[in-house]
Amino acid sequence: MNQIVVNLKKTKHTVSRMIYGHFSEHLGRCIYEGLFVGKDSPIPHVNGMRTDVVNALKEIKIPVLRWPGGCFADEYHWKDGIGDPAARKRMVNTHWGGVVEDNSFGTHEFLELCRQLGCEPYINGNLGSGEIAEMQEWVEYMTFKGESPMANLRRANGREEPWAVSYFGIGNENWGCGGNMRAEYYADLYRRYATYVRNYGENKIFRIASGPGADYGHDNLKQCWTRTMMENARQLFDGLALHYYTLTGHWGESKGSATDFTEAEYYTTLRRSLWLDEVIKQHAAVIRRFDPNNRVKIIFDEWGTWHDCEPGTNPGFLYQQNTMRDALVAAASLHIFNSHADIVHMANIAQTVNVLQAVILTDGAKMLLTPTYHVFNMLKGHQDAALLESHQICGAAGEGVPQLSHSATVKDGAVTLTVCNMSADQTAEVSLSLLGQHVKVQEAAMLTSDSIAGKNTFEQPSAVQPGDFSGIRLEEYNKTGTQMTLKLPACSVVRLTLGEGS
Repeated sequence: MNQIVVNLKKTKHTVSRMIYGHFSEHLGRCIYEGLFVGKDSPIPHVNGMRTDVVNALKEIKIPVLRWPGGCFADEYHWKDGIGDPAARKRMVNTHWGGVVEDNSFGTHEFLELCRQLGCEPYINGNLGSGEIAEMQEWVEYMTFKGESPMANLRRANGREEPWAVSYFGIGNENWGCGGNMRAEYYADLYRRYATYVRNYGENKIFRIASGPGADYGHDNLKQCWTRTMMENARQLFDGLALHYYTLTGHWGESKGSATDFTEAEYYTTLRRSLWLDEVIKQHAAVIRRFDPNNRVKIIFDEWGTWHDCEPGTNPGFLYQQNTMRDALVAAASLHIFNSHADIVHMANIAQTVNVLQAVILTDGAKMLLTPTYHVFNMLKGHQDAALLESHQICGAAGEGVPQLSHSATVKDGAVTLTVCNMSADQTAEVSLSLLGQHVKVQEAAMLTSDSIAGKNTFEQPSAVQPGDFSGIRLEEYNKTGTQMTLKLPACSVVRLTLGEGS
């Protein structure tokens, strides 16, 4: 039988809420139509921000939002996006579809969105095509309270008080779209640029350096970038950004359909998503070699599934549907981040709306929540909770994929346990041992579907959504704690909330 053992009396590190972060790039319909509709739109909004999308993101307690890219960040010049929207410069978005970017969503709009969401802003600066003074002035514009040219420019644009900007990335994917740089060259540039990303007043910036490429494989080549950065610039950054996308196919080829896939492809996708654990271990080992006090953190600011875009849509917009397969990838990935939260401080799924593994899809005034959204909602109890010591014993679901994935945390006396049955077609019976305390189930929820390709559409927006979970058999309270059996349907995510019992 499958078994999960949780020690309710032994906690490990705290799971930073930033692990449940999101990413919004000027790509396709993520910003425009997705998050921002403008002040003249008939779609309900507050200062141009879609009310339905903002409310949905607040429900999952979005902790941090990354912007403006991605690849777009290293061709974005922030002064083009301030002042009168009608007078802002227009540009071509060369990375994503070759469409015209009118810069109507800029610094003020992004920080207004973060205010409405109640989340921390994570801004990615332009190192690839931008100048040092440009980056320095952006930080000054946003965060300096006193008298200066940039602070006065901010006031002239209608904002008297500075904003609090917690996270700032200095370049993005500088090994590729951010300049095709060598690690040594980027490390030297990073040192220069980071010097001028200053802390003004009480605003303390967590500086994030661009990490290595996404295709880690099973060799150590990508660790060279990490090692070079740690050797040459570690004193000047707080976090190193890693990216990892789960593919069914291969880069440069078809990545596979988001909705029409075989059981073998389902398992291939899950197996590749679990490689994330090894990626973290490899890079953590390099980082800790130079940073034994664990100051430098890993920032997974791009992760998720990458399938072929939906037929008939602009291939540069990366719009894809979202199924239970994506939900399982999301839950298993978040479990992995939780387990490594002693070094993983933040993760940002790519992307928030209408792009790649989106949590929300929109079509005009219509909006739907994807299976991935429901995973974030189910797992939000892990945010800022203490990870409990636990382990699992389980069989294989298929293609080398373990049948189970789980995470257990405690916060304010409430235990959150989330468990996935990764099998495409087999029910999993799980013996659950909760050691050290008598507890009872206060709430039990489950996300599943009658198909591994189950999805929500604008015609059936609630086809896949969480419901009550009734597959619990309480066996006994004993001297060691509480024992129960769970019966998990195939391809499911289950959440139990546990409290004191007798």
